[in-house]
Amino acid sequence: MGLFEAAGARVIDSPAGTATELDRVPERGGKGRNKPTERRLRQLALAVDTGGVLLPVWLLCAVTQQPQPLLTAALASASWLAVGASKNRYSREEPAGDDAVLPVLRDWLTMLGVLAVVCVAARVEVSLKVCVFALLPCLALGVARRKLVHRYLLAIRRRAQALRRVLIVGEAGAVDVVLAELAHRTDHEYVVVGSCLVGEETTDSAVPVPARLSSDGNTPEAALDGETVLGCAAELDADLVFVAPGRQLSAARVRRLAWALHDGGRNLAILPGLIDVSQHRVRLAKAAGLTVMHIHPAARRGMPVLLKQITDRLGALLLLMLLSPVFALVAAAIRLTSSGPVFYWQIRVGQDLMPFRMWKFRTMVVTADRMRAALEAANEHDGAMFKIRRDPRVTSVGRVLRRFSLDELPQLFNVLAGHMSLVGPRPPLPEEVERYDGTELRRLSVKPGLTGLWQVSGRSDLTWDETVALDLSYVDNWSYTRDIGVLVRTVRAVVDGRGAY
Repeated sequence: MGLFEAAGARVIDSPAGTATELDRVPERGGKGRNKPTERRLRQLALAVDTGGVLLPVWLLCAVTQQPQPLLTAALASASWLAVGASKNRYSREEPAGDDAVLPVLRDWLTMLGVLAVVCVAARVEVSLKVCVFALLPCLALGVARRKLVHRYLLAIRRRAQALRRVLIVGEAGAVDVVLAELAHRTDHEYVVVGSCLVGEETTDSAVPVPARLSSDGNTPEAALDGETVLGCAAELDADLVFVAPGRQLSAARVRRLAWALHDGGRNLAILPGLIDVSQHRVRLAKAAGLTVMHIHPAARRGMPVLLKQITDRLGALLLLMLLSPVFALVAAAIRLTSSGPVFYWQIRVGQDLMPFRMWKFRTMVVTADRMRAALEAANEHDGAMFKIRRDPRVTSVGRVLRRFSLDELPQLFNVLAGHMSLVGPRPPLPEEVERYDGTELRRLSVKPGLTGLWQVSGRSDLTWDETVALDLSYVDNWSYTRDIGVLVRTVRAVVDGRGAY
């Protein structure tokens, strides 16, 4: 069985119907095959950034009768483009990003400083308040542009477009790990077209192995590593070479390989072996000629955590006040259509294994808990979760409440009480926690959430492994801005209703 089959090759959308990960391999056609897409995106970015500064600044300066409005607008536009270019915002490596707010805000603040210096040097007098107000549209447009481009790239990558053909160099085990990780998702730009293995070990992957490197870096054959890898890359028409260092692929050997690849016009990327670590946690440093990669721990205290706690309490209080009419309507619908209480509570396990009473609107018949044992065989979810798509215990009103996640609203009281957060991992049942291993228990190192990555990524349609992976990603890479992004995406997930049952 090939690695892609063993990893569970995903089915993705394509114009011809459905395709597996192996079908993502793009047509051969040289390094210029993706240039039209890249060029269009770069032109779009330049046009939006230029117009988003030039027009508002010129109009507002003209209306407020500022001196030299056209010159001020031109200087502002040039400053904005210069800052973007200095940060590589128009290069292939950073055409878009899911985390768009902070990078654009930092660029915007930098641009204000640059513009102030330029205006002083050019002796252009302009009101600071007018200038800042006029530059707000470019901030909003910059965020929107990155978001839209990011979504566009995700869509076309699922159709096997705008992908980079990758050759992996490394030992068989390391290559298998890389392939398995890349095969799990289709939202990245890399598709592996072959591997150049170090040593004679066999691999479980289905990708071609046109050549192998010697396991001993001191042999005459090892001196030809560069020529061998360049030959493989040319044969497979690879845009990029991934190198996974290991015991048989020493730092000195990787260095020589990098020289050969760069001299041969090929790009090189090193895989350090880290999985699911956000860029904001990584810092590079130099020590005695070594490149040291520092991995910062996830924030557990300090101002960001305090800000999260304040947002949770104030947000829950505000939502309870705004949604009070919805609470009344839902309560009336439940009482009029089925016998039993309006609210339902369960013991769930929270942060640091502390149990708490979680509240929901009742969506099932009163005897639902006693009926679960008889339905265990019908469980449609793997792992520790219990889910049935058409659960006979759910009432007619309950199905509507679940479809739009209205049954979760009483958990705002849990957030207000400090048991839960607005954003966090799914709160598990005690019997689920009893089946957790050490990795899964890591999910409980933060407060569970009313919503989370699981909510905005498919909910009950996710497998257990996917749910755990999303929760661990949240726990390890938490940031306040990421919470805000999840809250925004939750609105779309609730309206869409995908995976809610």
